[in-house]
Amino acid sequence: MARVIGIDIPNKKRLVISLTYIYGIGNHIAQQIVEKLGLNPDMHAEKLTEGDISKLNAILQTEYVVEGDLRRQTQNDIKRLISINSYRGQRHRAGLPTRGQRTKCNARTRKGRKKTIAGRKK
Repeated sequence: MARVIGIDIPNKKRLVISLTYIYGIGNHIAQQIVEKLGLNPDMHAEKLTEGDISKLNAILQTEYVVEGDLRRQTQNDIKRLISINSYRGQRHRAGLPTRGQRTKCNARTRKGRKKTIAGRKK
């Protein structure tokens, strides 16, 4: 397996699809990266040379926020929302949906253990 910024990407898949295994890289950004490096998007990841892998590492570290940095940034954003006691922060703290989804029937099984909602009759 090729190792890009500490993540093993699958060898048997196309390069564009393999890059999406990195947290923070979707299909569109993977296509942009392949175009910038001038690689064949239909090429399999196992055919990457050491030079290609080093170019990939360099471009991902300089131009994009991925993996650990992105996870840390997301967690800090959530902690900030909780600390300023915003509505979204309260919803995060309670483990409920933060973007306006209904909670009457669907949200209870969303994040693990059962959430009690006040005023529900049996």
